[in-house]
Amino acid sequence: MLTGVLNIYKERGYTSQDVISRMRGILRMKRLGHGGTLDPDAEGVLPVFVGGATRFIDLVGDRSKAYRCGFLLGVSTDTQDTSGTVTAVHHGPFPEEDEVRAAVESFLGGYDQLPPMFSAKKVNGKRLYDLAREGKDVERSRVAVEIPAISMDSYLPVGQKGDAWIGSPFEEKEDLKLFSSLPLVYMTVECSKGTYIRTLSSDIGERLGCGACMCSLERVRSGSFHAEEAVRLDELEKIVHSGQLSSYLVPVEELFLDYLRVSTSTEAAERKLCNGNPLTAEELDLPAALKTFGGSPASAEHMDAMRVRMCDRDGRFHGLYQYRGDKCAFYPEKLLPDTAVD
Repeated sequence: MLTGVLNIYKERGYTSQDVISRMRGILRMKRLGHGGTLDPDAEGVLPVFVGGATRFIDLVGDRSKAYRCGFLLGVSTDTQDTSGTVTAVHHGPFPEEDEVRAAVESFLGGYDQLPPMFSAKKVNGKRLYDLAREGKDVERSRVAVEIPAISMDSYLPVGQKGDAWIGSPFEEKEDLKLFSSLPLVYMTVECSKGTYIRTLSSDIGERLGCGACMCSLERVRSGSFHAEEAVRLDELEKIVHSGQLSSYLVPVEELFLDYLRVSTSTEAAERKLCNGNPLTAEELDLPAALKTFGGSPASAEHMDAMRVRMCDRDGRFHGLYQYRGDKCAFYPEKLLPDTAVD
């Protein structure tokens, strides 16, 4: 069975689940899952986990992502993007390019963000977008989001729509004349999980005093997956038919290259690994500095909860193990299904 991760480019108009449904037909397999939802109007990188790799989805969801966003100055909507109803229009002069750049860059590092009402976040067991559709506006708690990098890429003054308008829902609105007359800003943002880019756009507009709403969004990176290397669904069909799929399938181990790679040192230890059993430091090919600490077996406090990529004596990756100081051993956290006994 195929096992690994495919870097898929989700196009506008598809939900993330639409991508999974179509891929089930292309790959002729059911066991698929995506690593991070994208809204239908958004596009870009959508890592799709195939076969046994689906076990590892929850371990990569917290990794940082990067987006390229377009937003309009001078208009606010109830959804904070172009799909919503206009709630306010700015009639005064617009800020200069330097002012906009400074406002964008002022969010570097992060801030406490208020989740939007039109979102899948739950409050008291109900999705916020369900409450919003009922006309309710409930109290939400702000969430700390990290923004390690943010920059303004371009500023298109009044009358220059730019590429963000291609396929935009605003093209179908009666207010097209109004929206086409507004300044358009592009920015690139690197952020932590749970950051709403449309809310960030709205907050930038609020800081500038003129309001703003998002009109385009592309995820250009998700963890180690980049947009320029992503495959569109039509391309994937051709790749499968040509028999070249394996060259596009990223092995699960490559998602965890920041973890130490270790292997079993004896045949007995390898049997324990194949059965998903705990392993002591003495049963592994560990660096000498980790095997002992102060003359004692590897039980140092600094090793507790340390994750490693666990391999057999032939170097075949089996999964992730985590060290438990209270047991002085490495315990399985996630194992590939074809290497362990369930």
